Amino acid sequence: MKSHTDVLREAHHRLEQKNIPVDAQERFLELLNLLMTIMDDTMLQDGTITKHLVDVLADNGSLLMLIQRQAAELDALKRITLNLTSSLDLQVVLDGVVKEAMQLVKDARDAHIYLFQEEKLVFGASLKNDGENNVQSSEPRPDELTRTVAREKKIIIVEDMTNHPLYKGVPKAWRGSIIGIPLKMGSRVMGVMNLARTSAGEFNQSEIRLLTLLADQAAIAIINARLHEAVSHQARSDVLTELPNRRALDERLEKAIAQSIDSGNPFGTVMMDLDGFKIINDTYGHEIGDEVLRQVATSMEKSLRSTDFLARYGGDEWTLVLTETNLTQAQVVIQKIQNGLGNNPIHLPDGKTTYIGISGGIALYPMHADTARGLIRAADEALFRAKKSSRGQFLVAHNGDA
Repeated sequence: MKSHTDVLREAHHRLEQKNIPVDAQERFLELLNLLMTIMDDTMLQDGTITKHLVDVLADNGSLLMLIQRQAAELDALKRITLNLTSSLDLQVVLDGVVKEAMQLVKDARDAHIYLFQEEKLVFGASLKNDGENNVQSSEPRPDELTRTVAREKKIIIVEDMTNHPLYKGVPKAWRGSIIGIPLKMGSRVMGVMNLARTSAGEFNQSEIRLLTLLADQAAIAIINARLHEAVSHQARSDVLTELPNRRALDERLEKAIAQSIDSGNPFGTVMMDLDGFKIINDTYGHEIGDEVLRQVATSMEKSLRSTDFLARYGGDEWTLVLTETNLTQAQVVIQKIQNGLGNNPIHLPDGKTTYIGISGGIALYPMHADTARGLIRAADEALFRAKKSSRGQFLVAHNGDA
């Protein structure tokens, strides 16, 4: 006579033959054990009934698990879509992608994204399981995973980094498994996402499917972010010189004021106007005049510090914002600009050569004004005095000019 244990052992064997996952087997056996408490001995000894019961449990259990897995994948896709479309900032998007990737794979160690920029793979974002983010551990090597995925435009899985050709000669600490997925739209690869696990072994189909869905959504989000970045740049750039325009200047001044309030340090605003430009424009025409403006813009940019901000205000007028700068420091920057223009001759169509001079007015925050508009007005008044008295000089705004 079969005991409950015998029936359960038989059922367990059949479930293993049907490749039911271990956790699901446990749930099925618990249910079977419960059903056997209401079965009489005759039913219990009938192997056909037990077999049929196991088959029903297994078949329906597999279907239930499939439905549950698909529901979980749909929930994950919904979350991914919402998170990756909530911002048009490229860095925010990339940070969101690696965060989602780490949640999709058990035992994930780290995730990295590299993007193509001017035909080169550059670091985009990273996240480790200890929370450290956006730290590039190494440059992509010529024949390693990232470049191979980008070149072949397909998913590559390395089940054990310690004995795979793509990881030959790497540090011994590089262990476990890793998957590389191209971020692409159609046939165009925009980058590569890598996700490594602490343990060696294959990635299951559900993980691969979810990571692929994430990569597809990431590619769309990256394109949208880059388009937004390009449009935003155009809206804030001068068409002729590609310098920031007045809209960008207004934003920068407001930001500089906020920074100055926080730090307690002053900053400078300089309004500048070219000397002799009108004669060149009137004599040689606007086309030559435009080329002169482009040359002037390039020359001035070379004289600036990394923290300085130069914008074209309009015509041959320029505005300079000097972050955390006092009057003495502002005058040093201005002298460099004047020297740069003095060392760059302008070659004209008739063979003549000339040099462009520059005059300006300086206003400091908060000494001369405490608003963006006030600073422009104060610096512009000082520029007017400089042009009126003697060209080629920079005068400081009077207190109360704003």
